[in-house]
Amino acid sequence: MLKKTGKKLLISILWKAFVFSILLLSIPACEEEEDEEEEDLIGNWIKLSDFEGVARTDAVAFTIGNKAYVGTGYDGSNRLNDFWEYDPQLNNWTRKADFPGIPRNGAVGFGTDSKGYIGTGFDGTNRLNDFWEYDPVTNTWDSIANFGGTARYSAVAFAINNKGYVGTGYDGNYLKDIWEYDPSTGQWSQRISLSGAKRRDAVAFVIEDKGYICTGINNGVYEYDFWEYDPTIDQWVKKRSIADVTEEDYDDDYTSITGTNKVAFSINGKGYIATGGAGTAGTAVWEYNPVSDSWVQKTSLEASGRVEAIGFSIGDLGYVTTGRNSGYYFDDLWGFQPNSGQVDYDKIMATSIFSGHYFSGNILQLSKFCLYNLCP
Repeated sequence: MLKKTGKKLLISILWKAFVFSILLLSIPACEEEEDEEEEDLIGNWIKLSDFEGVARTDAVAFTIGNKAYVGTGYDGSNRLNDFWEYDPQLNNWTRKADFPGIPRNGAVGFGTDSKGYIGTGFDGTNRLNDFWEYDPVTNTWDSIANFGGTARYSAVAFAINNKGYVGTGYDGNYLKDIWEYDPSTGQWSQRISLSGAKRRDAVAFVIEDKGYICTGINNGVYEYDFWEYDPTIDQWVKKRSIADVTEEDYDDDYTSITGTNKVAFSINGKGYIATGGAGTAGTAVWEYNPVSDSWVQKTSLEASGRVEAIGFSIGDLGYVTTGRNSGYYFDDLWGFQPNSGQVDYDKIMATSIFSGHYFSGNILQLSKFCLYNLCP
């Protein structure tokens, strides 16, 4: 018994010495690196329940009320038509009725107060123009009138005042046309085309009943023009560019807003663009303030860089999930708090296997925890 006690004490002393040495070596390096990379950036990412379907890229998402819906996409081998509901109150995914259209990627989706819509896309051979309506109350799908424009993929979509807007994309030609869908009539009508450049793989978001479109590519150029749409007067207004193209100071740091295959969402009167990139799979996050017509960089996504992810917002939280980086496909889900201070990996959980202590934090914090709680 004494031998066992002495052995356990020796192991404990050696463990504490090891942890203490790691702590002394790690603190300056970690803090210096963190200060350099995230100095003055605001925003916190939270790891949430993984998307429950297979990992995928180029899917679609929309929200109805306080729930999000995700479906379609490409898993590296097959195009998909499964469909899932995310409940942020429960942090839980539930499989719903499969999307009845042809499995596809590169489609668009938008949600009104009561229904969701998915259409266009690519089935591996053909560009598509069919459109479908989802009723969350009955968990059923109905086909609606085909999209009013040409069959296409890599378009954008948004909803304002219970009407949907779909435009840009690629039909064999880069596009800039905009179409409105009115659920009350079941009809599509063409609206004034996006001013500025044609594009594919752009993003769109909505703030205060105005639609915004930017990023994307055309003629081998990552587009940097930025446009605001007012559906009440059917007019586009050019906003400040999203790259450093002036002699003024405000855009000097606009180095990673342009690109393709990004995600966008809006929270509390501001717009957000994340991930994607200009030839790379990125993690950068930018916030747009329509009052000042300016952008500020926020804390980067703490997960792997990616393209072709999906983004949405519910309440005060933005969300990013799925996407790919080269041949690797993702199914993780991250929530973004734009006004909170960053807490590194604040949902990673660890348990001390030696003492039975339960711990939430990162590896450096685990070392501190063990010092003060006599691990092992």
